[in-house]
Amino acid sequence: MAEVEAKNVIPESVLKKRKREDQWALEKKEKLEEKRKKNRENRKLIFKRAEQYAKEYENQEKELIQLKREARLKGGFYVCPEAKLLFIIRIRGINAMHPKTKKILQLLRLRQVRTSIIFQEICK
Repeated sequence: MAEVEAKNVIPESVLKKRKREDQWALEKKEKLEEKRKKNRENRKLIFKRAEQYAKEYENQEKELIQLKREARLKGGFYVCPEAKLLFIIRIRGINAMHPKTKKILQLLRLRQVRTSIIFQEICK
């Protein structure tokens, strides 16, 4: 009988380790649940924003069509507003430049140092 009890004795360090691992597992589970809840809320917010943007663009297109129709009925034509976006790039040098940046500048035909390019947003 004494031999059976001696075999069933679990060291205190093992018991502490099990308790600590259980506690960590519980904390990990709680964090995961919190993260999932936060992700659900973020997905809802993202979906609402996407709907808002889609509606905004749809309204812009409808307004543009309406303005064109009104102008045609009056015997005139609709002119898009001036560009609202303007980028000016001046290259100081290409030494120690990232390869992607170099390639973009090459595609824009900006191989020479100290040249400029201007982009404007065009109206459709």
